[in-house]
Amino acid sequence: MEKKKVGIKFKKVGKIYHFDAKNVKSIEIGDYVVVETSRGMQLGRVEVIFKSNGEVNKEKLKPIIRKATPRDLLIRQLWKKKEIDALNKCREKAAKLNIRGMKLVSAEYTFDGKRLTIMYYVEGGEKIDLGSFNKAISHFFPRQKVELKQIGPRDVAKFIGGLGACGMETRCCTMFLTDFNPISIKMAKIQGISLAPSEITGMCGRLRCCLIYEYEQYLEMRSNLPRKGKKIITPLGEGKVTEIYPLSGKILVNIDKIGKKKFAIEEVKYKE
Repeated sequence: MEKKKVGIKFKKVGKIYHFDAKNVKSIEIGDYVVVETSRGMQLGRVEVIFKSNGEVNKEKLKPIIRKATPRDLLIRQLWKKKEIDALNKCREKAAKLNIRGMKLVSAEYTFDGKRLTIMYYVEGGEKIDLGSFNKAISHFFPRQKVELKQIGPRDVAKFIGGLGACGMETRCCTMFLTDFNPISIKMAKIQGISLAPSEITGMCGRLRCCLIYEYEQYLEMRSNLPRKGKKIITPLGEGKVTEIYPLSGKILVNIDKIGKKKFAIEEVKYKE
């Protein structure tokens, strides 16, 4: 029997994982299914159905166990409610143990309730001995395997949500970003964005994820323009490029005895 590859999400804004749906008679986008993962049984939503081909049959995919029933969906809701209680208990215990520098962000049960993952963030990235804390909370949840998972500041912002640094009602990471790409100061420089912290820093305290959105387009547009400091020939004489405007395809040139003038790239020539 040929494999039927489908993409499943376990969170509304999360990564898509691939599974084999050959054991399910009929499946459509939007269906909820029960699958077994490395973390245990999980309930996810079908987001994409791939066309069958030879390459798909070669992939090692875990099978979908079954379509989710109304009872499965109810069970998942019950575990979601318990996650809030679990997080509050962990926070109370951390306070009693006087653990400083650690921020408990989220608690997640697997669909079968056998595993509980506590996400936490450590300010400044310092190492904290959580042995006593882990032992203490394990007594709270004797039926679950408790896992402590350290996350970064951008993950924290995604979990918490709220306003974006730009004023958007919902942060990009909460609304649609499923991965965090590496962001650099160079991306801001290429786009001519002010390097003031308030202009390039997100609510997480890191460089804004949006700096990468138009980065490739700016690189392409800048490739047709001379660099700053380059000497060129304009209709008004020789000058030096002092500023470039990728979006309009124009440059600002400083010409002796004339001053700064703006030209379209088609109006100038490179000095040989």
